[in-house]
Amino acid sequence: MKARVKWVEQVSFLGESESGHGVLMDGAPASGGRNLGPRPMELLLMGAGGCTSFDVVTILKKGRQDITDCYVELDAERAESDPKVFTKIHMHFVVRGRNVKPEAVEKAIRLSAEKYCSASIMLGATAKITHDFEVIQEPA
Repeated sequence: MKARVKWVEQVSFLGESESGHGVLMDGAPASGGRNLGPRPMELLLMGAGGCTSFDVVTILKKGRQDITDCYVELDAERAESDPKVFTKIHMHFVVRGRNVKPEAVEKAIRLSAEKYCSASIMLGATAKITHDFEVIQEPA
């Protein structure tokens, strides 16, 4: 995997992925930025959320769960001194669907956390990662 990050101006940077996608990153005004895009650490957190959500949705679909929506809300804490790594991350999954089995959701989250999600497993080297979930049942 390859990527390229190019300085644009002040503390704005354009990240370009090997697959041809770009994202503008910027710092907070207090750091000389203009708030034009997410901070790099926000992207790391969103990347972990995207990685684990990809796993959870894929596992639930393979398990024939009739899901119609899935999202994860992430709440992270960082160290107070440099390097300001993540120290705690809590992931709250919300899965919506018809006749969705809570035990299937719990298993999908566990498999992602322990086996498949390279992003959250990597972040787990510095952060205590916790999970919970809720299932919203829709009428059949």
